[in-house]
Amino acid sequence: MIENIQKRDGRIIAFVPEKITRAIYLAASAVAKEDGTEADYEQAERLTDQVTGYLNSVYHNTTPTVEQVQDAVVRVLIETNHTRTSEAYIIYRSERSRIRNLRTRLMKSIEEITYSDAEDSDMKRDNANIDGNTAMGTMLQYGSAVSKEFCLSQVINPKYARMHEAGDIHIHDLDFMNMGTLTCCQIDLDKLFHGGFSTGHGFLREPQDISSYAALAAIAIQSNQNDQHGGQSIPAFDYYLAKGVAKTFRKRYNHNLQIAVKLLLNSDKNIKEDLENIEKQTGKLPSLDMDYDYADALKAYLKSTFAIDDAMVEKITTYTYNEAREETDKATYQAMEGFIHNLNTMHSRAGAQVPFSSINFGTDTSIEGRILMKNLLLVQEAGLGNGETPIFPILIFKVKEGVNYNPQDPNYDLFQLAIRVSAKRLFPNFVFVDAPFNLQYYDPNDFKSEIATMGCRTRVISNVNGENTPVGRGNNSFTTINLPRLGIKHGVVGEKGFFDRSAFFQELDEELETVISQLLERAMIQGNKKVKNFPFLMGQGVWIDSEKLDWNDTLEEMVKQGTLSIGFIGLAECLVALIGEHHGESEEAQELGLEIIGYMRTKCDEACKKYGQNFGVIATPAEGLSGRFTRIDRKKYGNIRGVTDRDYYTNSNHVPVYYPISAQEKIAIEAPYHELTNAGHIAYVELDGDPVKNLAAFERVVRHMKESGIGYGSINHPVDRDTVCGFSGVIDGHICPKCGRDESTSSIKFDRIRRITGYLVGTLDRFNDGKKAEEKDRVKHNV
Repeated sequence: MIENIQKRDGRIIAFVPEKITRAIYLAASAVAKEDGTEADYEQAERLTDQVTGYLNSVYHNTTPTVEQVQDAVVRVLIETNHTRTSEAYIIYRSERSRIRNLRTRLMKSIEEITYSDAEDSDMKRDNANIDGNTAMGTMLQYGSAVSKEFCLSQVINPKYARMHEAGDIHIHDLDFMNMGTLTCCQIDLDKLFHGGFSTGHGFLREPQDISSYAALAAIAIQSNQNDQHGGQSIPAFDYYLAKGVAKTFRKRYNHNLQIAVKLLLNSDKNIKEDLENIEKQTGKLPSLDMDYDYADALKAYLKSTFAIDDAMVEKITTYTYNEAREETDKATYQAMEGFIHNLNTMHSRAGAQVPFSSINFGTDTSIEGRILMKNLLLVQEAGLGNGETPIFPILIFKVKEGVNYNPQDPNYDLFQLAIRVSAKRLFPNFVFVDAPFNLQYYDPNDFKSEIATMGCRTRVISNVNGENTPVGRGNNSFTTINLPRLGIKHGVVGEKGFFDRSAFFQELDEELETVISQLLERAMIQGNKKVKNFPFLMGQGVWIDSEKLDWNDTLEEMVKQGTLSIGFIGLAECLVALIGEHHGESEEAQELGLEIIGYMRTKCDEACKKYGQNFGVIATPAEGLSGRFTRIDRKKYGNIRGVTDRDYYTNSNHVPVYYPISAQEKIAIEAPYHELTNAGHIAYVELDGDPVKNLAAFERVVRHMKESGIGYGSINHPVDRDTVCGFSGVIDGHICPKCGRDESTSSIKFDRIRRITGYLVGTLDRFNDGKKAEEKDRVKHNV
């Protein structure tokens, strides 16, 4: 009689037939459920007796392994005509094996996180915004590793888990799946600031000056970051914070008017109540444009109250206005300085990283809005305390004809300043309101209709469930399809040896259907969460319409306001695999590329109508994913020239970074994809040298983006800094041009700031291996 069995790790344990009975019963239950019947536990026991009898006859002189016992179960089930039960048992057995592998992988991940230095571990540099060597960074990675494996083994459909593990798809932010968090949000500061808000640790009153507006804007970003796994953006920073500038001017104006009365008229009269009465009578406040009604009423008051002539009235009001405006300008600069410094130093997510933050601005033509934008850009240009380039927030300048694009436009000077600052500090990026797919939503009388983007490229504006606006909305989740693998399987340089068009699009269609189902599954998890699970995002009404819910209400309808996005990576490598060349090399490849992404867009549009959800296509920002798919595919298919022969796949629909091409040609090729990728996109151009020395060329690139129909674009260029002498600019080689320090002979290295995605810049040592390789391969685009 068999008394023991051997485990997979070599341990000998007692043989327990009841475990076989339970496994057979579970398999039979799965079959019975399909038939609408119930499984028979006693029959499972009888089958177990047959399995035990078989084992005793075969292994009476030895100890069978777990695998041999499971093989015996399958044999008996088939021999007794329980074919469907045997199939269910095999699936059960396979799933148990997969879960064991997940546990093994988890332990290896924990070991790497614990004992490896970030410099030697790609895993610890998966997110360049996290310092993997710090205690809190390590703790965050522990939690991430455990949560990923739990979601793969216990939460999501095993089919989706297998496709993710195999590298057919990539489920982004998988570690946040079970938490039900949404990805990102465009925060409506007007709504949040009106009457004040709570962070959960205390109530903050409505701000009353620009410094408070700026401080609370940073706090709002930080607080919301703790409820979401993606980034935070402010869609109309200029319009929102212009109110703070106006309040500051009113305070400074009234204060300086009281001083002027005292100094110029030698009067100690307290005029506070009188000024408030003038405001009530006219319905106006002191403002930077000094409204005609208020100004006239004020002058009449001064003249009659203090018995002074018109010349003295004019002297007092001129002095007061000039002093107040100068003080407001200085206060705004200091407020913007505090805002940017805060977002580069304040931490979220248990102190492991600064918030992913973006701000959109550029179209407010009021005096207050212009003062705000001017000082925001000047602070960005100045850099941080020691002259460092700010990493966050991502500044995004909205370009619009009639507002800031042409010399006669009211904000043209700010567009010029934005170009100068971007040439020095990498930001602002530029979003183009006039792109047809953005302009269709634009209402010149409603700034909430203006396109706003997350710095990473995520775009949300159309809405099948409500208002077409980015405000108070964001992406819920997204999953990326491995396009190069499909190319390898059906292309001229892959398994087929020729382009099998029909098979390619058939499998692409099947994967799109799978990803749509997977995103709907995730949306169901998100919708089953409650307001109390997201006390700031939902509890403070940041997400659109969430103020209508009670604390214990679920979020089924709320999450429908967001987007479900299907991403793609490596279109260039896919095209090479399919027809032997990418879209930078031939018109044929470009046409095929547009056909592929157009097919994805059509599928998403159909899903919008079918499911009543905002499905869209996103040109995946490939920070952590850039090397993962490539490693898996190289192992599976070998080293394929132009496809798997580098350590990364090309970012979304971009022309490969190593391909020599002019800036204008690159923009022209990538622009048509922006209309198709309605959930997000970005175009990069790589410039050499110091663009500050050639602002005209820099501006030509921005203008060419706009005229070509680009939706969102940025210009990459080197930003280097010697931390010893403070030089900031371009350092060719290893010698500082300012002090002559030789980096190669010093332990203190230069900071070399590079952009790796639309939202993330940093020093090269924080990039994972795939992004390091990609950055190294980048060629410069001539203008």
